[in-house]
Formats: sequence, C-alpha cells, structure tokens
Amino acid sequence: MFIRSFRFRLAALCVGLLLLSSLPFAQEPRPQAAPDAQAEARQLAAMHGISSETVFDYVKEMAAPKYQGRLTGTASYDAIAKWTADLLTSWKIKPAGDKGTFYQKFANPYTLVLPGGSLSRDIKLPNGDIIKRPYVFEEEYYPGSTSDSGTITAEVVYVGYGATAPELGYDDYAGIDVKGKLVMMEPEVPVTPDRDLELFKKWRPYSFHDYKVQNAAKHGAAGLVYNYFIVNPNCVFVKGFGTAAVSRVVWDDVFAGTGKKHDDVVKAIRSTLKPASFATGTVMTMKNVTEHHPEGIGSNVVGYIEGSDPVLNQEAIVIGAHLDHLGLNPVLMPGAHDNASGVAVMLSVAEALATSGIPLKRSIVFVAFGAEEQGVKGSEFYVAHPFMPNAKTKAMLNLESVGRGESISAGSGRNFPQLWEVIDRLNKQYIHRPVNASANANLARPRQDAAHFLWANVPTISFGVGGGKPLPYPSYHTTKDAVGIITPQIMQDLARLVFLSTVELANK
Repeated sequence: MFIRSFRFRLAALCVGLLLLSSLPFAQEPRPQAAPDAQAEARQLAAMHGISSETVFDYVKEMAAPKYQGRLTGTASYDAIAKWTADLLTSWKIKPAGDKGTFYQKFANPYTLVLPGGSLSRDIKLPNGDIIKRPYVFEEEYYPGSTSDSGTITAEVVYVGYGATAPELGYDDYAGIDVKGKLVMMEPEVPVTPDRDLELFKKWRPYSFHDYKVQNAAKHGAAGLVYNYFIVNPNCVFVKGFGTAAVSRVVWDDVFAGTGKKHDDVVKAIRSTLKPASFATGTVMTMKNVTEHHPEGIGSNVVGYIEGSDPVLNQEAIVIGAHLDHLGLNPVLMPGAHDNASGVAVMLSVAEALATSGIPLKRSIVFVAFGAEEQGVKGSEFYVAHPFMPNAKTKAMLNLESVGRGESISAGSGRNFPQLWEVIDRLNKQYIHRPVNASANANLARPRQDAAHFLWANVPTISFGVGGGKPLPYPSYHTTKDAVGIITPQIMQDLARLVFLSTVELANK
C-alpha cells in the first residue's frame, strides 16, 4: 500500500512539473508593505531629511551682523521677518497674517541704545578730592535698554524691591527721600510661589519691571541702578528717567561704606517682609545715550498648512518660536541660542511637513513671534487675535533657546500627559535623547511665549535644551550668545522629534 501510494504521488509531482515548465517565465511577486509600514517609512525618510547642517545655517543667518540683533520694531527686524516669510513661501506654506500676508502687525515702541553711555562711582580722597571709578561695559554694567538719554549724578538710595503695596502693609519708599536720586533695587518680589502660593499671587503685580520703574519715577527718583545684570528691553520707557543694569561688583562697592552686607539685607527683607531702605551715601554718575521710538510697529510671521480632513482641518497644532532678540546695546547682541535656534528648528520642521507629502488631518500653524524680549508682546497679541480659535488649538509646541546642550526639557509636559506621552514615546522609539518633562503653574511674570497660550487654556509644551559643557563666560543676554556656542546636533534631534510628534498630533 505504501509503495503504491508513493508511486501515485511521484507521478502527480512529475505531471505538475511538466505543466509548470510549459508556462511562460514570470518573476515571483514581492510582498507589499502594509499601509502603516509605508506611512512610517515615509515619515522616517522625511525625518532623516532634517539635517544639522541646514538647521545650523539658519542660526548663522539670523545671528549675522546685518540683522543687528533683531530688535522688534527696527528695519533690521523687518528684514529677518521677510527672510522667514520668504522661506515659508518657498515651501508653499500659506500666509496667515494680515490681509493675505505672513505678517501680523502690532504696536511696539522701542528704544535704540547708542554708543557713549557710561557708569561711574565717586571716590572721595582724604584731601577732599573726588575721582571717578568707571565700570566696565558687560563685565560690570550694561546701559539701560529702555533708558531715556541724559546724564545723572546723584546719591544712591537702596529701596529693596521698589514696591509700594498698602494692602500688604509694605512700602519700600516709606520715610525715605528719593527725589532726584538714583534708586538701587532688587528684581522680583520677596516671596516665591513655592514659599506661599496665595501670598505670592498678592505680590505678583509688584514683580514687573514696568511697575518698578514707574513707581520709582512716581516717587521722584531720577534713575534706577538695577540688580538685574543682563541686557533687558522688557521695560517701559519713562521720559527723563535713566536706568542701568549692574553686576555684583557694583553692589559690593555701594554697600562697602555702609556697614551693611547686601546679602544680609535681602535675607532680612525676605524673612520679615519688612522694608530695609536706606541712603547709601555713595554718589554715582549714569550716562545714557538712547533714541526712543514710540511709533514702533512689530510683527509676528504666521503661516499654515491646511489640514486634509474637512472637519479636523478646523483644528490646529501651533509650532512657535520667537524671532527677535536684543538689538544693539550698543554693540551687537547676536542671539544665536536665544532664540535663532528655536526659529531654526521651527523652520526645519515646517519644511519637512510641507514638502514630504505626508497627509495631515489637522492644520499646522507656524508662528515666529516678535517682541518676546520686549515683554512677550508678540505672543500676547497672537493669542488675542489667533489665526484659528484658541479653543480649536489642540496643542502648542514652543521652542525657546534650544541651540546648546545635550538633553531636552519639555516645560509643562507633566501638566499635559496626553501630549507628553506622544513626545516621550516617539523619543524613546526614534531619537534616544534624554528628555525630561516638568510641571509648571506659570504664575510668575511671563518669560516665554508659552505663558500666554497656557493662560488661554491651550495645551502647551515649551522645549528647551541643557546639559552642555559649561561656558567660561555668561552667554544669556550678552554679546557672547553667538554661533560659536551652538550645538547643531541637538537642534537636529529636537527638530526630528517635533516633526514626528506633530504628524501624530495632527492625525490622532
């Protein structure tokens, strides 16, 4: 039985081979990839098209001297805004600004800081003669970015935090004459959110630079010596009022002859919430050379990719970064890390999304904000006049100072676990960088464009980077924030992560 069955099977096999040999030759068809695999392959190809060289080239362009530090309101800022809009146009991204343009304009007074400013302290010699001790630009002081022009020689009066808060039983100006004097003042307020949240909310209005300058002028002070040692155009201009930002060296000099130590005085104010103002006896001369432009106009650059789904395209994912920096103060402040890097990442993501052909169900809105350094005015204006309603904005991804470091931070990521889950998962799957999420109640004065979106109840994550090798000099809001400190690879990896995250959020 076995032999007979074997012969039958062998004969059938031979007949089958003969029939097969008579058919025309045909190559075996290749297995087709599943739709999900095809989509993933396309996304990965687009992701790998984002290169560190291109992102770095964008940073170098924005930080170039020809744009004079990108101070919003100036012709130099308008030039970099046009460069940004031209790139979006080249990728066929649609304009979403005023009257069919890419520009969303808003009032933005600005002040130019010109050469010729100085700060010095009088030193009285035993014979009665007085010599001037000049302070060194950038090492020891900066001229005020929104100071009026003029020269002030006056005694310095220490006024703590510069607050007059009758409802809190606190007044740094009580019982002390500052008329015609230079007031020396701390930034912020003497309480913090982590110390007493409800109490901090009551103090918060007194933390703003604008308030401090206006209150000092209201009390008759001629100028402000500010313990806020950076270039800072985020402050109101007051006619006839001078300002300077000073380092620890200046503070130590002023306190040296008073019998008091600065750190001890500040600690006492914070612990007791009682003023400790006093006349220092030190005379200083502050000279500022500036040009104020109350007629200034700023702009955001806004473009969008329209979603493919007839319903979901009425919803948006916003990707934003501030385009501006500090201008000339009075020398070039390049702003490579803060925030040419953020705009460079945004542009790289925009190109990849616009040119890859990957379907996006929701619309993607790109915003290069103006006047972030002048009080986050561009994002404030956008949120008040959004291209798509804030209620329809499903996520805002902000890019702030992302050009130097080895690890990525996701500010407010813990506040929005659905957004964070996407970012965390995609990073672990494709990018493999350390990415850390934080929670952010965002109760202090706004320091990033993300704040206005958070206050408008838009789910928002603000990306930053850190963990790089320490620099031997300060780079935040200084002349040293130049292309030489940039880490191109971190920008590439973050752009790839934002690209992948945006695709998923647009289609989820």
